[in-house]
Amino acid sequence: MDTLSILKDIAIIIIAAKFLGLIARKLKAPQVAGEIIAGLLIGPSVFNIVQTNDFLTGMAEIGVILLMFNAGLETDLDQLKKSGIKATLIACAGVAVPMALGTLLFMCFYGFSAPGTENFTRGLFIGTILAATSVSITVQALRELGKLSTEVGTTIMSAAIIDDVIGILVLTAVISLKNPKANIGLVALKTLLFFVFALIAGYLVYQLMKKIDSRYPHTRRIPIIGLALAFALSYVADKYFGVADITGAYCAGVILCSLNDAEYIGRKMDINSYMIFGPVFFASIGLQTNLRQLDTTILLFSAAFVVVGLVGKIIGCGAIARVCGFSGPDSLKIGVGMMTRGEVALIVAQRGLKAGMMDSRYFTSVILLIIISSIITPIALKALYAKSEKTETPQPEKTA
Repeated sequence: MDTLSILKDIAIIIIAAKFLGLIARKLKAPQVAGEIIAGLLIGPSVFNIVQTNDFLTGMAEIGVILLMFNAGLETDLDQLKKSGIKATLIACAGVAVPMALGTLLFMCFYGFSAPGTENFTRGLFIGTILAATSVSITVQALRELGKLSTEVGTTIMSAAIIDDVIGILVLTAVISLKNPKANIGLVALKTLLFFVFALIAGYLVYQLMKKIDSRYPHTRRIPIIGLALAFALSYVADKYFGVADITGAYCAGVILCSLNDAEYIGRKMDINSYMIFGPVFFASIGLQTNLRQLDTTILLFSAAFVVVGLVGKIIGCGAIARVCGFSGPDSLKIGVGMMTRGEVALIVAQRGLKAGMMDSRYFTSVILLIIISSIITPIALKALYAKSEKTETPQPEKTA
């Protein structure tokens, strides 16, 4: 592999990704959307000046591990404990309904198959992509409306956290089924054993890190050890338990999320992720997508995929919220607030591509869902809150 070619490719990726990312942010769209579009522009879809290779694939792999490690570090265990049964039920429905609808959608386009067949497993994976939730856009919208600390806002955040945990478990199980001879019981047992291992090892590591953190606070050795833990647990998860490596990275973040220096570790990780590994990962999504190969079927599928992705969260989360005692308007707000997708959906799709469970052309569907959901969600939330406030405002009495 030519070293000079690698340097050229990385320079092009970073400049294009950051430039398009800033434009996306100016347009009130997620920055990652701009970075993905950058990959589309410099890849085979348009200019074809950068081709994906093993080195860039390896860098993207590191990028996704860093992203999941950061997601684990940002997990609020206290909030998870306080979220209660309502947020848990909403999260479960927010995974189950979109997943079922996504599987059904795939089979409507590509044929119905019995469980255990390759086509059914591929459909199940498409449904798994729709199970993901990313509420960063929702949180910003609620903050601007002054509704973040309300019961609805807290429920959305708690349910989103639980949704991510369940989604990772589902991803692990579905990817394990790529082998037609896979034993579902054995897959479940190995997954359970991994989490038992992570719980025991995590407790010991946490106690050790807690002592190191108290003795050497805000020193560079803390994030260095944390990064080593993320890579080590990713390796152990995949190598010895057959669990997705990103699950190990996420667990590493959760292990350290209660440290006093958890935020400090996150900031140090974010520097590497923001400057190089993150842009390479998101741009690689675009590099692996060739829009010139799209046909009418995939375009129709993408449109249906977006609709199902949005409606699935509204129906699943909104209906269960109503059952849990929320009012109709508040249930609708929760459903709408949960329908945004982001990095996790891309990560799930990327893992499916690596495992041979989906074609790269389906990235078009995922990208469209992320962009459209990120634009629609804040607009819809503002409209729903404005309607509620208008309804709740007492009308002046008419004088005779």
